[in-house]
Amino acid sequence: MPEQVKGPKSYFPSIEAKYGKSIDEWIAELRPLAGETHMDQVAFLKAQGMGHGHANALVHVFRAEHDGA
Repeated sequence: MPEQVKGPKSYFPSIEAKYGKSIDEWIAELRPLAGETHMDQVAFLKAQGMGHGHANALVHVFRAEHDGA
């Protein structure tokens, strides 16, 4: 039985289903914003139509794994 995903990544299946892009595609869109503040990155995703909770979860993982912040 696969281990249940917890934390921000638990939102990833619903993010992909609701907004029609893979997590890798969203990460690619965030890459040009590396070094910006967390809230600037969240605001960018919200401007793309993403809800605040989903944007916050995605940015949290992006900053931990890709942004070096």
